[in-house]
Amino acid sequence: MPENSVDHEENNENLASYKYILGEMGIQILIAISRGASNKVSIRLISGVPLECINGRLPVLSNLNLIRQNQEEYHITDRGNSFLITLENE
Repeated sequence: MPENSVDHEENNENLASYKYILGEMGIQILIAISRGASNKVSIRLISGVPLECINGRLPVLSNLNLIRQNQEEYHITDRGNSFLITLENE
């Protein structure tokens, strides 16, 4: 098996394990950001997740490099998109 294939499989396994770290609310927040929600109010409106939970999950999403923050705006990263694709393919 080529080395890149092994790295790709390990990366997918790591990404898949994030769903246990994030929980359903964290995933819903990430989906909202991927759909264009860029601030806490729009994330709440699109995801339906309470603001208190959003405040708790955003740092986790950021630390996992699934989102990036620019001032008060949040944007999904390539890694975040890869995570969502991994979830869809499960």
